[in-house]
Amino acid sequence: MKKTLIVVDMQKDFVDGSLGTKEAQAIVEPVKRKIAEYLEREDEIIFTRDTHGKDYLETSEGKKLPVEHCIFGTEGWQLAEGLAVEGAIYIDKPNFGFTNWKEVAARHELTFQEIELIGLCTDICVVSNALILKALYPDAEISVDGSCCAGVTPETHRAALETMRMCQIDIIE
Repeated sequence: MKKTLIVVDMQKDFVDGSLGTKEAQAIVEPVKRKIAEYLEREDEIIFTRDTHGKDYLETSEGKKLPVEHCIFGTEGWQLAEGLAVEGAIYIDKPNFGFTNWKEVAARHELTFQEIELIGLCTDICVVSNALILKALYPDAEISVDGSCCAGVTPETHRAALETMRMCQIDIIE
């Protein structure tokens, strides 16, 4: 049985671009190592990309977070240097949480029995996707490696990890 690694929104704008943080920069190397582990075992790897249009500032999200980021096709929308993997699955998602996981699983013949999430931001997109996956696959083993995640702040990162732990998602620290 193959495990599935979901690398959430490890894009340049979140690492060192318009919404970048030193905490996000600090996890790039651990994320590369985690991806290498999955590649070595020939497990499944999925990358999500936060994806917005040029009208971002006019959207509901843009009105609440008026910082242009991850605009489709821009440099900031690209994955951080050295993370892209040939043969991986790439999902462009317009919202925090992706709701079409079952369609992706069917299209790519994935079992989603063991899922590990890493990436950015722990307290927004990682937690959203972890909880959606827990709801869609209640019997799956779902984990989040906190050492390969960063939040908007260290405090909200820890709060998100605790929230996921309370929802029976395994937290690796």
